[in-house]
Amino acid sequence: MNRLNKLFQQKDKNILSVFCTAGFPELNSIVPVLEELQNNGVDLVEIGMPFSDPTADGPVIQYSNTIAINNGMMLKVLFEQLKGIRAKVHIPLVLMGYFNPVLQYGIDHFLQDAHACGIDGIIIPDLPMYEYETLYKEKFEQHDLKNIFLVTPQTAENRIRKIDTLTDAFIYVVSSNAITGGNSNIQQEQENYFQRIQNMQLKNPTLIGFGIRDKQTFNTACQYANGAIIGTAFINVIDKSKNIKLDIQQFIQDVKS
Repeated sequence: MNRLNKLFQQKDKNILSVFCTAGFPELNSIVPVLEELQNNGVDLVEIGMPFSDPTADGPVIQYSNTIAINNGMMLKVLFEQLKGIRAKVHIPLVLMGYFNPVLQYGIDHFLQDAHACGIDGIIIPDLPMYEYETLYKEKFEQHDLKNIFLVTPQTAENRIRKIDTLTDAFIYVVSSNAITGGNSNIQQEQENYFQRIQNMQLKNPTLIGFGIRDKQTFNTACQYANGAIIGTAFINVIDKSKNIKLDIQQFIQDVKS
């Protein structure tokens, strides 16, 4: 069974997913960061594939992409680093990034290498639903890779229900129409949107992302979804860290306490 499916079968609430950029803050950071996140009770990790023009991301994640690329991170390097990761890290791992680098790498080659490393799912926000369904869905399924779609406050109900039929992993509920890294608390308008998604009783679990940064925002999101995703706040922690191991431990404890 795919690790994502197994996770959601075993746990249906308060799932903590963390996003980290491959190659940040150092070229070889990803494996020790994954191990520390697992050791501190994170349920799922999204590994960012750096891209020079991450249009949906705020300044912090854009900055981490720039540093990672300058460090020499690219897909070929990432897959080399992730070889053998399943001997150490057993939680679900998802690759997240834009379609341009995947297309340049070669979609078949990309899916083969992701599967060989033990990746469980892929999030490509700019891969159109129609193209996925008609061109790539079968290829993803052949490699046991779950394609994870994003929905926003502007996504129509019929499209959300269509997405719900095209995946069997989870649906990424983007909390607002803004870029990543928002600093405000979750507003009533957003809670109304979360409630609308919850009331649709989708077959797939949902995780809320964008603007989730601490215990308060995580707990609020978890009232309406199976869990939530923290990205920018975690990037800030490891960027400023003098001791990544201790700082990851403290950050995760603060969120989950």
